[in-house]
Amino acid sequence: MKHSKKLFIALCALAMSQTAYSAPQPLDHVAVQLNDGIILESEISNMIANVTANAKKSNQTLPSAEALRTQVIERLILTRLQLQTADRIGLSIGDLQLDQTIENIAKEQKSTVAEMQQELEKDGVSFSQYREQLREEITLGEIQRIQVQRRIQVSPQEVNNLVKLISEQGLKDVEFQIGHILIEIPSNPSSEQLESSSKRADIVLKRLDEGEDFRSTAIASSSGPKALEGGIWDFMNINEMPTLFAEVISGAKKGDIFGPIKSGSGFHIIKVMDTRGLQTQEIDEVKSRHILLKPSPILSDDRAQAMLANFLKDIRSGDAEFGKLARQYSEDPGSATKGGELGWAEPSLYVPEFSQTLASLTPGQISEPFRTTHGWHIVQLEERRKTDATDKFNSNRAHQLIFRRKFNEELQNWLDEMRSDAYIEIFEPENLRG
Repeated sequence: MKHSKKLFIALCALAMSQTAYSAPQPLDHVAVQLNDGIILESEISNMIANVTANAKKSNQTLPSAEALRTQVIERLILTRLQLQTADRIGLSIGDLQLDQTIENIAKEQKSTVAEMQQELEKDGVSFSQYREQLREEITLGEIQRIQVQRRIQVSPQEVNNLVKLISEQGLKDVEFQIGHILIEIPSNPSSEQLESSSKRADIVLKRLDEGEDFRSTAIASSSGPKALEGGIWDFMNINEMPTLFAEVISGAKKGDIFGPIKSGSGFHIIKVMDTRGLQTQEIDEVKSRHILLKPSPILSDDRAQAMLANFLKDIRSGDAEFGKLARQYSEDPGSATKGGELGWAEPSLYVPEFSQTLASLTPGQISEPFRTTHGWHIVQLEERRKTDATDKFNSNRAHQLIFRRKFNEELQNWLDEMRSDAYIEIFEPENLRG
C-alpha cells in the first residue's frame, strides 16, 4: 500500500507544531506511521505508564522496557486500525449516546453521574478523559461487532450437535482460566522462518518449565490478543472457548502446560492458570420488544427522537398499541413483523446501550427514547427469568456458546488481516533525536 510522503511530512509537521508553543516541554514526535495516520511518542509513553502503574498495584512483574514498549506499540496499532475502519464506514459515537451510556453505568453502580465524576477526579482522572476513553471503548466494541459478526455462521446442525452432547454428558462443571502465548509466523513463511519461530517457541516453553513467570513471559514474547494482559483469558467453559484451547485442555488441571501447538498463525503455548466450579448455574434472560428508527438524510436525529417520544406518549395514554406501531414504523426487519418482539435473550448479547437500558427497567416499563449505533429506540421490558444452564440446556444457549467461541476466533483473524494489509512504519526513538 503506497502513501503520499507529502501527507506524512504534513502530519509530522502538524504533530510537532502542536507542541511548538508549549516550551519548555519536550517536543513530541511521530513514533509510528499507520496508513494515513500517526501514533505519537506521548501516546506510547502514556500507555506504558498506565500498564506499569496497574502492574505495580497487582504486584505483577513486567518484562524489559524494550519488550513492554513493543507490546504497547502493537496494541496501539491494532486499536488505531480499528478506529480507522470505524471512520471509513462512518461509525461514530455521538455525545448524546455517550451521555446515555454514562448515565446507565452510574445507575448500575447505584450512583449518579456527578458522584462518578467526583470519584474519578479523586483518582486523578479528569471526566473529559474518562468520556473519551469510554467513547473509544464503545467504538471498538461496535466496529468489532459489525465487522466480525457477519463472518460468523452458526448452523442448526452445530446447535443440535452441542445440545445433544450436553444432554448426554452434562454441561462441563469446570471453568478454566487460560494463559496463552503465541509465537507468530509470517504469511507464507519460508522454511527458515518456520524453524526460527519453532525455536523461539521451544525456548519460551523451556523457560516456563523452569519456573519463569507466565504473565511477564507473555508480555515479553506473545503476539496473541491478550499479550498486554499477561496472556490471560477470563474464565471460560470448555464449550465457549476457542477450539484450539478446548481441544487440548479437556480434563486438564491447574498448572498444566501444553505446546508448542502449530496453527496457521503460529506456535501456541497454553497453560491452565486456574480452574473453578461452573459459576453460571443460572442465566438471566429478558423478554423485550422495541421500535427502531434509523436517522437518514430524510429523517434527522432530532426528528427520529421526537417521533419515538410521540409514540411513547400515545402508548402510555392508550391511544396506540406498541405492537401496531412497531409493525408500522420499526426499521428492524427481524422484529417489526412480530410487533417488535425480540424474544428471550441474555442482555449481554445486545449492544451496550440497549443492554444497559433494559437493566434499568422493571417488567412492563417502556424506556424513554435512546440512541445506539443502530439508531433511535424505545424498548419495553416484558419479563425477566433465570434459566438453568446446567440441567435445562437449550438450543438458544447452545447457539450463544458456539457464537462466542467463533467470535473470539474470527476477531483475531480479522485483526491479523487488517494488520497485514496496513502500511506501518515504526520509528525507533534514537532515530528521532536531533
